Amino acid sequence: MAKETLMVYLLYVIVIYQTLAINVDIPLSVYEFARGDPAIIPCNFKPKNPVNSVIIISWMAHADVESDPELNIATLYYSEAIPPSLDYDEAYNGRAALNYSISQGISTLTLNAITSKDSRVYECKVQIPKDTTGKQVDSTRLVVLVAPSKPICTIQGKAEFYQNISLACHSEEGTPTPTYQWTSYDLTNKSRPNPPKSTDVNGVLSLYNISTETNGFFICTSSNKIRSNFCNLTLTVVPSSMNVAPIAGIIGGIVAVLLILLVVVYCCCCRRKQAKHEEYAMGPSEETEYTDKEPHEIVENKGERMKSNPAMSEDTANRRDHYEDRSEQDYDRSRDRYSDRRDDYDDRRESLDDRRSNRYDDRRNDRYDDYRDQYDEDRDRYDDHRSERHDRYDDRYDDHRDRHNYRDDRSYDRDRPPNVPANKPSRG
Repeated sequence: MAKETLMVYLLYVIVIYQTLAINVDIPLSVYEFARGDPAIIPCNFKPKNPVNSVIIISWMAHADVESDPELNIATLYYSEAIPPSLDYDEAYNGRAALNYSISQGISTLTLNAITSKDSRVYECKVQIPKDTTGKQVDSTRLVVLVAPSKPICTIQGKAEFYQNISLACHSEEGTPTPTYQWTSYDLTNKSRPNPPKSTDVNGVLSLYNISTETNGFFICTSSNKIRSNFCNLTLTVVPSSMNVAPIAGIIGGIVAVLLILLVVVYCCCCRRKQAKHEEYAMGPSEETEYTDKEPHEIVENKGERMKSNPAMSEDTANRRDHYEDRSEQDYDRSRDRYSDRRDDYDDRRESLDDRRSNRYDDRRNDRYDDYRDQYDEDRDRYDDHRSERHDRYDDRYDDHRDRHNYRDDRSYDRDRPPNVPANKPSRG
């Protein structure tokens, strides 16, 4: 009973204390608004005296990081003697607005188009002269919510048979921090639980001992208080691939060796052709013996050389004689064949020249005769035409002359009676 009485007494003292001192209060300890929306933070105050001549109300923003400065957002100077004055910090000029009512004890701060940088601790402070006891300051936290950005889905590891891989999902933005959840669908687009022994922690889905049954579609959903976003990927498990690098190196080496061999063979062929061309251009070798002597003289000279060389054996001499005889026979056959071919060529050429000459003469004579006959015909035609014209001209000239002579005769023989035909009858 004594304890209850003591508690009631303490509450009564507190109420009496609060009524005899100023009290500043912000209703909530945390205010959450979405990025880009306006943020409204109310502040209520109750002074000790209902009427005060001077009141100063200020709003400040405390930094979450020590390196960031504290900002004095707005300050209201109220006095009964002069009109109230309101000052804003340059960083909040145009963005902040302070609505107040001294009689009702209200001071409300409004921030327009808030960003992530506006996530701070805000403080409301009311100062009244001779009213310093009590609660002059109250604070609250502003949390700017950011919707999760579109997450990025990636595959970590090789999607091959019996391998362990991880599907990672992460959003670059999001306040509060987004939570992630993976869902799985088979190739027929039917929902299915995640594979056995898989783990889904902080946006990382770990898959173990994957196979063709793991193939399908995987969707990651990133969400927080505002909204959610998602990304998806298609997983296709393939057989283990061979190491391509050594095979590519072996193939490259074989190709290089083949190219080198081709270059060497080509160079050898070109050099051989060039040597043959030079040998052909330079003519026969200087060691070859040329002479204008007859074959029997060559044989006699060679016999003398053989006699002058006692070291040459009889077998060697016989082989040399046989070789020289074959050489002479080949030379004779070649010369005869060349002479026959040359004679045949000359005969064919003479025959061709004769045929060409006869054909040309015949064509020339025929054409000349044709031209000459045509000329004779044209000349005869011209002579006939000229003779005809000359005859006509002579006839016309004679007629004209006769008429002229008749007129002259009549002019000089007017007294002469006219000629009367012999058979004309006489008058009366």
